[in-house]
Amino acid sequence: LPFPSVSAFTKKPKSAEATVGGSSMFEAVTDKPETKVKWQRDSIDIVASEKYVISAEGRNHSLTIRNISKEDDVVYAVIAGTSKVKFELKVNTVEGSSTPADAAEFHRARTLKQLWVKKCFLSCFWPPLPGFPESQHPDTRQDLTGLFLEKPQSSEVTQGENITFVAKVGSANLLKKPTVRWFKGKWMDLASKAGKHLQLKELYDRNSKVYTFEMHIIGAKANFAGGYRCEVSSKDKFDSCNFDLMVHEARTLGDLDIRTAFRRTLIVIRQVCDSLLVFSSTVHMNTEPDVDVWEILQKASPSEYEKIAFQYGITDLRGMLKRLKKMKKEEKKSDVFLKKLDPAYQVEKGHKIKLAVEVANPSAEVKWLKNGQEIQLTGRYIFENVGNKRFLTINHCSLADDAAYSCVIGDEKCFTELFVKEPPVLITRNLEDQMVMKGERVEFECEVSEEGAHVKWEKDGVELTREEALKYRFKKDGKKHVLIINDVTKEDCGHYRVKTNGGESVAELMVQEKQLEVYQSIADLTVKAKEEAVFKCEVSDEKVKGIWYKNGMEVKSDARIHITHIGRIHKLTIEDVKPEDEGDYTFVPEGYAFNLSAKLSFLEVKIDYVPRQDPPKIHLDCIGNTAESTIVVVAGNKLRLDVPITGDPAPTVVWTKSEKVRWTHISEGRVHVESTNGHCIFTIEGAERQDEGVYTVIVRNPAGEDNADITVKVVDVPDAPQTPRILSVGEDSCIVQWDPPLFDGGMPVLGYVLERKKTRSYRWMRLNFDPYKELTYEAKRMIEGVAYEMRVYAVNAIGMSRHSPASQPFVPVAPTSAPIGLCIDDISDTSITLKWRTPERLGAAELEGYGVEYCKEGTDEWVPAFQGLTDRTSVLIRDLPTGEKMQFRVLAYNMAGASPPATLGQPVTIREIMQRPKIWLPRNLRQTLIKKVGESVNLVIPFQGKPRPKVTWIKEGEPLDPKHVNIRNSDTDTILFIRKAERKDSSKYEVQVQIENVEDKANINIQIVDLPSPPQNLKIMDVWGFNVALEWKPPKDDGNCDITGYTIQKADKKTMEWFTMYEQFRRTTCVVSDLVMGNEYVFRIYAGNMVGLSQEACFSKDSAFIPKTGMVYKPPVYKAHNFSEAPKFTHALVSRSVIAGYNATLSCSVRGIPKPKITWYKNKMDISNEAKYRMFSKQGVLTLEIRKPCPFDGGVYTCKAVNEYGEDSVECKLEVRRK
Repeated sequence: LPFPSVSAFTKKPKSAEATVGGSSMFEAVTDKPETKVKWQRDSIDIVASEKYVISAEGRNHSLTIRNISKEDDVVYAVIAGTSKVKFELKVNTVEGSSTPADAAEFHRARTLKQLWVKKCFLSCFWPPLPGFPESQHPDTRQDLTGLFLEKPQSSEVTQGENITFVAKVGSANLLKKPTVRWFKGKWMDLASKAGKHLQLKELYDRNSKVYTFEMHIIGAKANFAGGYRCEVSSKDKFDSCNFDLMVHEARTLGDLDIRTAFRRTLIVIRQVCDSLLVFSSTVHMNTEPDVDVWEILQKASPSEYEKIAFQYGITDLRGMLKRLKKMKKEEKKSDVFLKKLDPAYQVEKGHKIKLAVEVANPSAEVKWLKNGQEIQLTGRYIFENVGNKRFLTINHCSLADDAAYSCVIGDEKCFTELFVKEPPVLITRNLEDQMVMKGERVEFECEVSEEGAHVKWEKDGVELTREEALKYRFKKDGKKHVLIINDVTKEDCGHYRVKTNGGESVAELMVQEKQLEVYQSIADLTVKAKEEAVFKCEVSDEKVKGIWYKNGMEVKSDARIHITHIGRIHKLTIEDVKPEDEGDYTFVPEGYAFNLSAKLSFLEVKIDYVPRQDPPKIHLDCIGNTAESTIVVVAGNKLRLDVPITGDPAPTVVWTKSEKVRWTHISEGRVHVESTNGHCIFTIEGAERQDEGVYTVIVRNPAGEDNADITVKVVDVPDAPQTPRILSVGEDSCIVQWDPPLFDGGMPVLGYVLERKKTRSYRWMRLNFDPYKELTYEAKRMIEGVAYEMRVYAVNAIGMSRHSPASQPFVPVAPTSAPIGLCIDDISDTSITLKWRTPERLGAAELEGYGVEYCKEGTDEWVPAFQGLTDRTSVLIRDLPTGEKMQFRVLAYNMAGASPPATLGQPVTIREIMQRPKIWLPRNLRQTLIKKVGESVNLVIPFQGKPRPKVTWIKEGEPLDPKHVNIRNSDTDTILFIRKAERKDSSKYEVQVQIENVEDKANINIQIVDLPSPPQNLKIMDVWGFNVALEWKPPKDDGNCDITGYTIQKADKKTMEWFTMYEQFRRTTCVVSDLVMGNEYVFRIYAGNMVGLSQEACFSKDSAFIPKTGMVYKPPVYKAHNFSEAPKFTHALVSRSVIAGYNATLSCSVRGIPKPKITWYKNKMDISNEAKYRMFSKQGVLTLEIRKPCPFDGGVYTCKAVNEYGEDSVECKLEVRRK
């Protein structure tokens, strides 16, 4: 689903008016202080000058226009990021001189003129709303009650325009973030409809603690009109409000006849404008009574519409008729449908829905339509007929089922709309952090749970759009979504977020400037004729190309000179070296402003023939200036010692290392020794660390010997550093420490390179490119609540070591904010009770508890009040020194450590405060407490007072019996408890609390009630007809409460079964009526009160006999009933489709008296005597059997019933299909 774009402005500049020569200032506030803002005039950037003053302070930006002229009456704009807000400056000219009062009056008159002209103009085209006079508008104000600080207001909009509804909710008194839901009609949840035309937005102001919820309707359509509802809930609180939206049809100038529109009001407008311009205090207007054109159009016939439009000056008759057609009318009761479809249904994608209607005729056939097309019976669509009900079931609903449905019976229809709600789209694979070089291409990739789902990309909270086509590209491949950023720069650094309607994922992009590291530089070479010279260097980037120069001239490859580039290694090889090859050679990497240089020296050896013996001599001038030289070789490279020697005859050569190992003209594994004319060469392939040492070369001939020592040092990358340790963590950072490597590779360690990764990720991100020399590093720009790991590389002049083992996983978290609302709940001579509320910001880590500390005034030594932490938000601290001034503070702890402390405003003196005794009598005890006998009495009377007051209970001036009444007292209340109440417990109780000479009292009345005793002296006072008069006396004991009534029962002496005649009868005399003559009756009475009826009844001593009287029975006379009836079919024939060759039957039912004669027809031809058909009639059920029908037997079959009172017939169609 598309998401609403987030504006970079929290306050936007508004259009304003100014006079010539004055000044005007426009203000804008951005959501971030570092946001860059630029101002434009007619789409051209404004540069600060004397006329235009531009200022920016934090998030506040302003543009001041001075010395305004008529040319400044244009459109201006302010731009921040991808947000652009336009506004206008209206420049007015006031001719002549006037006083400030005149100018104010002029502006007031001009404003009234503009409003009146606008009203007169709009009244020509927009009639007043039905039910409202032209001069009156509906009051849309709503009282601010419940949770709303500001409620959405009813409004109007023109088709194609945008409108925003705003609701504000205060959260200062809420325990939980409020949840807002927007509805259209009674139940349609608009959250599932968010998209191109509907966007929902939520903002929170931390300063005012106010949530702002906005509903943006973009490009309004006619069907958007109607009633809306906004509901807000927070835990156990709830509030809602209703508002309406009216959508007007869009009009263009081509649809309006301006001259006709103004014809009727032009004179009035001119009069009003003229009177306003001369500052008239009164305005003369037409006082003719208003005419409700809507009511006239509703009552008029269509043929009179044009006449009414001409009479009342209606210029947009067609638009008014469209609006008139959409007005609500009383729905006529349908003769076909007993119950129609609901206005709308909603179902989640993949679920099933059942649409139901109830029809008047059980045999009626219905058709189901989808978007006007008949639905065919398939596996997904199921039709059901159950009695009068018809059902359409749609299985596995998809988005294609989101349509309008209708049920058709004959010419009548009923309609509904089905809305298919998509399930929330979840992110199944999160984004990965990335670190790239400047100018490279970056791809952020994630996977979601639904194919083709809509996602929203953001950078640092600002939505990314397709406007910068070359910068951002959005790629979608099934469930995979990719954000591509071309040619990244330092400005692209930040947190990138992908959002769906079911979740979000965030990753960080870090961009580094290109820095090329040189792992191995080229070295000076000295070679002799016919030998090979190789210049070799190694850089950090395999993709970097370079150019070789000799004495400033580019070197080209030929048969003797070869230039190679393999991975990170660049080589220049010169075969068969000649004297002209001598010079300075330089390697320049492409795209970098540095080079590597070395010198090639050509050694020409001249040997003069002397016909005599010369002693051997070792010439090391080419290697060093002393006899003992040091050769440095990188581990893994070839070690080649080429020593020039002379002597005649040719001397023999022996190589030794540490006087233990000797080599002559042999090859042993990696070691090769050879001698040529004037040279002895010692070579080790792939130098290793153990090859380091002092090598001695000895040359001998008959004329003598010579030797020289050569020190070989093998250098390598350092060993991996030790496992890094996490010293501390912050909200988005951590401090990591490590130990140096055990072996530095023979070269000093230049520094360290650190990498980090998320625990669940596989991609490591480098945190620094330049070697970091310290052993402690603060890593920043991490995401709070996400687990990370760290590792370290060591770097020397040779290169980079292997990475260290990964650190233990850690989670960047920040300490919570300080606890809030710290205050004193209670205090005594040696203790104090403190209470506070949970910190406002807890962060990503779980709150572990609270620590409480105290110190004496004037010292900084804080002492913990108890060991460990407490989960409660109140604590009692005991054993404090009496009379000492103490300071207290509370700290909240999580895995990141302690929060800032919450401290009392001033020191507290540890001393109990005298408080007057006061009884807080509960409201229910201020009246008489009524209990039944046997129930328990439990009175809890709270009180206050310090020190603890003395509590005394008295009953009618005497102390209570401790064996029957239990009294329990505490510091804050006293309890009176009676396990089983008795009648004697009814009395007036007095409770008294006293501190020294100060006391307080309260009285409680307790009334214990019981069942009453039975009434007395029940007598039969008189018997007449079917009536008996009774009289009795009230009971002796009323149960300690008023008698609520009597229950009077009678019994026939034959059966002695008792029947209740009266209940809750209030008087002591009554008349029992409707007695049966010939029977003898006895009576009894129960007394009743609020507890119930008396356990025993009072019986009448005498009985009452109802005598019989003489009677004559007259049987009723009944008129004979005529049962004759014309034939009528109670069940009609049903059209059928049968298969040829199989018997088929057609059935119907008929009634009629006398029994009607039945005749069957096929295509209006009598078939009673044809052998192919058999007719049956049983109990009014008629059946026609067609034996083995063929296609010829298809047609219209009619059944006709006739008797002397009339006739009736039914027919159906029979289709015979071939096998």
